Amino acid sequence: MKSSKRLMSVMAVLVCVFGLSACQKNEPAAAAKGPAEQAGAKLDQAASKAAVELNKVAEKAGQTLEKAGASMQNAAKEAQTKNDQK
Repeated sequence: MKSSKRLMSVMAVLVCVFGLSACQKNEPAAAAKGPAEQAGAKLDQAASKAAVELNKVAEKAGQTLEKAGASMQNAAKEAQTKNDQK
């Protein structure tokens, strides 16, 4: 008996949660946005694009640094080998 009451309580809560989530306010149409909202949306888009480009540049820089590090390690090994041969 106790478990059926608990189950009914859980079901009632779930119905309320799903019912309220279905009542969310939809995003207003682009034409209904004011000038400040439109400017903010454009700024958000620009910031997103800038972040993507910045990540690309950072990735390239990281690859270049990795290559430079590998070259330095190779040069150090060669120098060590030459030093050991003397």
